[in-house]
Amino acid sequence: MDARAWRMVFAAALLMGLVMGTRSSFGLFVSPLNTASGIGLTGLSLALALGQLAIGFSQPVVGLLADRFGAARVIVAGAWLLMLTTAVPALWPVPAAVALSMVAAATAGSAVGSNGLLVGEVGRAVPAARMGLAVGIVGAGASLGQLLLGPATQALLDSAGWVHALLATALISLVALPLARPFRRPANQPAARPSQPVGDVMRDLRFWRVSFTFGVCGFHVGFLAVHMPGVIERCGLPASLAGTWIAVAGAANIVGSVAVGLAMKRHDSAHLLVALYLMRALGVGALLLLPSTPLVLTAFAVVMGATHMATLPPTTQLVARQHGVERLGTLFGVVMLVHQLGSFAGIWLGGWAAERTGSDTTLWLVDIALALLAALLVWPSRLSRSESATPNGSLAVKA
Repeated sequence: MDARAWRMVFAAALLMGLVMGTRSSFGLFVSPLNTASGIGLTGLSLALALGQLAIGFSQPVVGLLADRFGAARVIVAGAWLLMLTTAVPALWPVPAAVALSMVAAATAGSAVGSNGLLVGEVGRAVPAARMGLAVGIVGAGASLGQLLLGPATQALLDSAGWVHALLATALISLVALPLARPFRRPANQPAARPSQPVGDVMRDLRFWRVSFTFGVCGFHVGFLAVHMPGVIERCGLPASLAGTWIAVAGAANIVGSVAVGLAMKRHDSAHLLVALYLMRALGVGALLLLPSTPLVLTAFAVVMGATHMATLPPTTQLVARQHGVERLGTLFGVVMLVHQLGSFAGIWLGGWAAERTGSDTTLWLVDIALALLAALLVWPSRLSRSESATPNGSLAVKA
C-alpha cells in the first residue's frame, strides 16, 4: 500500500476507536443518568435502542454521501454535532432531553466513525489482497478506544462525578477534526463506476444472509456495550469491575481483529465467520454454567473481546468479493442498518428482561440461539455454489 492508503487506514482506526470507545463506555453512565433524570431503566434502554436504530438508518445515507462527496466533509460535520449532543444530558438531565440527545448523538457518531463510512473508503484505497488486514486494523482501532476510554471514564466518574465525565467525553469528539484530513480525495480522482447496480444487490439472497449474520453481531455487541456493567452488578460483583471488563475486552479485540485480518490470507472468510459465531455461543454458554466470579467474568471479556470486531474483516470481504468495492460504502451502510436493528433488539430487550426478571439468563439464551443461526446461514455452501477458491485462499465469483 502507498503512504496515503496507510494514513487513511490508521486515521480510520483512530476514528473508530474514538466513537466505539465512547459508546462502549457509555454503559457506565446508565445508572447515574437513570438516577438523575428519573427516566427508568426501561425508558433509558429504549432511548439507547432507538439510538442504535438511528445509527442503522443513517448508515446507508452516510455511506452514500461519502461515496459521492468524500468522507472528510461528513466526518467534520459529524464531529461538531457529536460534541454538542453528547453534552446535553449533563447540562439538562430531564427524560425528554436525555432520550432525544441519545438518538442525535448516535446518529452523529455514525458520521464520524462508522463501518458504513470508513470501510468503504478503506476498501477503495487498499489493494484487494490487503483488505482483510486493513479492515482488521480499523476494527482493532475500535478496541484501542475501548481499552483506553473505558478505564479513563471509570476513573473520571469516580473522581469528578458523572457530569464532568460526560462533558469530557463530549469534548473528546473534536479529536475527529484532524483525523478527517487523510480522507480528502484528490481533485483529479475519477468517480468509480459500480460493477453491479445497488438494486441488483438488494435482490441477491447472499447479500441478505451476510447482512443477517451481522445483525446477530449487533444484537450481541449492543447488549454488551450497554448492559454489561449492570450484568456485573446483578452477579453481585463490584461495580468497579465494569471498567476493567471493558479494558480487557478492548485488548482482546485488538488481537482478535488483527489476527482474523491476517488469517484471511489463508482461510476462507465464511469459515472464519462460522468459527467466530460458534466461539460466541460457547463463551455465553460457559458464562451461564460457571460461577460468577471476577476470574470467570474476566475470561468472558477475553472471549467476547476477541470476537467483537473480528467479524468485520470477513464480513467486508464477503460483500466486496460478491458485489465489488465501488459502492462498498453504500452497500455496507445497508449491512450496518441490519446490524443496528439487531443492536436495537439487544439493548431494548436486555433492559426489559433485566427489569422484569432481575436476571439476564433469557437474553443470554436468545444470544446463543442467534449465534448458532448466524453460523448456519454463513456456512460457505449456503452463500453461493458459483464461487471457487483463488490461490490466496479467498473465494472469487465466477463470471
